[in-house]
Amino acid sequence: METRPRAPSLSDVSDDEWAFVAPYLTLMTEDAPQRHHELREILNGLRYIARGGLQWRLMPNDLPPWQAVYQQTRRWMAAGVFDAIVHDLREVMRVAQGRAAAPTAAILDSRTLQSTPESGARAGYDGAKRKKGSKVHVAVDTLGQLLALHVTPAHAQDRDQVGALAQAIQVATGQSVTLAFVDQGYRGEAPTAAAAAHGIQLEVVKMPRTTRGFVLLPRRWVVERSFAWTARFRRLARDYERVQTTLEGFHDLAFALLALQTALPILAVL
Repeated sequence: METRPRAPSLSDVSDDEWAFVAPYLTLMTEDAPQRHHELREILNGLRYIARGGLQWRLMPNDLPPWQAVYQQTRRWMAAGVFDAIVHDLREVMRVAQGRAAAPTAAILDSRTLQSTPESGARAGYDGAKRKKGSKVHVAVDTLGQLLALHVTPAHAQDRDQVGALAQAIQVATGQSVTLAFVDQGYRGEAPTAAAAAHGIQLEVVKMPRTTRGFVLLPRRWVVERSFAWTARFRRLARDYERVQTTLEGFHDLAFALLALQTALPILAVL
């Protein structure tokens, strides 16, 4: 296994972070003969790409080759390791705050990412945002931690994604969610019925009619904050991915790293 000393980067994983995530990321034994680069350095390379928004081929020379980082990233995404990290840390943070490990409420929303030449072939046009790209549909709990996520072309209507999100929410939580807060884009009999089919009631949070300008709406601000958290990862500033599942995987990675950063002080006292 190659070891190359290098100056640490701001995006490098800390010792405490590595101690937690290593069991999730070790898909085969650490001394497996196929392994030529340390897993920790592979993760450092992935974090460098995600936080800095760089192209794979611009990986610095003192990190593992981009091909090795890319191939291992695809394995991690296919195995769902980042989703597993999110799930476990979500439960830790909820219990630490005196809540049940599994939530009973969720918040649904979406954001549109501008397309690029790499993602343009699967892009759609969002008339409301006047933007061509992909739409990321997200469900979070009331702490803002990820429950479910999937990507569609930008022209897909939010209300049409309720069924898929509701099903994914119940899989992630063990059928514990009974209520979901949404904006007015989710109104209608079809999304209400789609959510009800999975045991979830939709509650539309409306904007006061007499208010102008920015308003902090109850419940809905939580998911907007989650989107703001992911904006710290420049790889998610636009849709740079050729494949939809890779964009979903980078969002899972971002939520996993954000949850890890928040949960570390809690884990330190457990």
